Amino acid sequence: MAITTESAGPASPGIAPLPFAVGLCLLIVMTILPGIATDGAGRADHSAAMLIFWSMSAGFVRGVGFIPQHAVPRLLLSTLACLFSLGLAGLRLGMLDRFG
Repeated sequence: MAITTESAGPASPGIAPLPFAVGLCLLIVMTILPGIATDGAGRADHSAAMLIFWSMSAGFVRGVGFIPQHAVPRLLLSTLACLFSLGLAGLRLGMLDRFG
């Protein structure tokens, strides 16, 4: 009996609705309300902006079905990275008292 092994890459590329929706929502929000990524004094918070745009980028890359072959970009642009960076952005904005 022969055992076949598949490559270490992901099993099936294709449209991923959740990260695509996250990317699209962040695109709309940051276009309409770019001031979300600012601190209380109105200065740009680069950490929050980086996390928001990382989440948006990962959402679009994985959402349209592109999966990089190299392990590092595949990890940084995955669904997990999209949601992780979105969560970190929410925590950062929470620390800046942007939600209340």
